[in-house]
Amino acid sequence: QVQLVESGGGLVQAGGSLRLSCAASGRTLSRNTMGWFRQAPGKEREFVAAIRWSGGSTYYADSVKGRATISRDNAENTVYLQMNSLKPEDTAVYYCAAHRDYSSNVMNGYSYWGQGTQVTVSS
Repeated sequence: QVQLVESGGGLVQAGGSLRLSCAASGRTLSRNTMGWFRQAPGKEREFVAAIRWSGGSTYYADSVKGRATISRDNAENTVYLQMNSLKPEDTAVYYCAAHRDYSSNVMNGYSYWGQGTQVTVSS
């Protein structure tokens, strides 16, 4: 059974940075498409970023493009999301997700989800 555990969330002032981590266990996910999503209070969960197995293909929501960088360390079975120039509207619970394989469907169809880590950006 795959388990995903997010960490790195917290309270940060607008303009600050955070690096979120997602550690996977139970199975090596080096060939799996991995993604980050977020859900703000009263809103639906939304796609933030994704990375294909090779690490060479990354995808971002328009709302974070230029401010976020997704990366992976396959040796550590870990995916990261670096968020810079944070805005109050980035406040949300951030979730890590994994596909069962190297799917090209980076926005949907994820099989495994973490419990989430809270990111709060103060103005």
